[in-house]
Amino acid sequence: MDLSKIKMVVSDMDGTLLNSDHQVSDHFFNLFEELKKKNIQFVAASGRQYNSIIDKLKPIKDDIIVIAENGGYVMRKNTELLSTPLSKKHQKDVLGILNTVEDLYPVLCGKQNAYINGKSEAFVAKLREYYTEFEILDELENHTGEILKIAIYHFESSEAHIYPKVKHLENELKVKVSGENWLDISSPNAHKGYALQKLMDLYNIASDEIMVFGDYNNDLEMLALADVSVAMANAHSNVKAISNFETTSNDDLGVERFLEKLVSGQTN
Repeated sequence: MDLSKIKMVVSDMDGTLLNSDHQVSDHFFNLFEELKKKNIQFVAASGRQYNSIIDKLKPIKDDIIVIAENGGYVMRKNTELLSTPLSKKHQKDVLGILNTVEDLYPVLCGKQNAYINGKSEAFVAKLREYYTEFEILDELENHTGEILKIAIYHFESSEAHIYPKVKHLENELKVKVSGENWLDISSPNAHKGYALQKLMDLYNIASDEIMVFGDYNNDLEMLALADVSVAMANAHSNVKAISNFETTSNDDLGVERFLEKLVSGQTN
């Protein structure tokens, strides 16, 4: 494994860079300074909203690129690099389907804010971990602003209880099980792989010059773009199948252990 060509490191957040307490380690921030010295760009790629990602990475927020909302929104400092909204028609159609199913909690995700109906206090409490900015509306159907995606939460399993209800939308929309409890629906090009390819084109980065970390199905497209694709030990089986390497879990500094090899110049 020759890491000498790496110019960009891309990491998912939940289940990957964040531990089970949703925290970034001090060790990562120390390693980030070493990446800076080597002129290696760091990209945080998450299903979270932009403000939530920045909140987790506040000490380095001015030095990184953020792929938010599963690729629907890309920012570098105060500059928007990409925005891929969900059409009004699709927004209406998806909400119509979700309204017929019990125990699902949809979130309309905008660039700087999110919108929920607030019918479950337990869900509102859970949402605060992932969304630092959100509003409660009486009816989501009445929202008229631009939306990047619709995130849907189920307290038990998104794969078992949400995916079967919306699977038929895959012909025209991007439908992604993005976590144990989350599923995201967005425009066909609003995914991490599309966003990362745009960054690779913009910064002239080749597949052997990028390192990508991930743990869930919404990471598959971006992992496929990298020769150094790294699955977490806690990753979904689909992620492990597509990745070229595996590291320890998110609770065992998996990303940091691999980055240590990068900054030390290790070649095997």
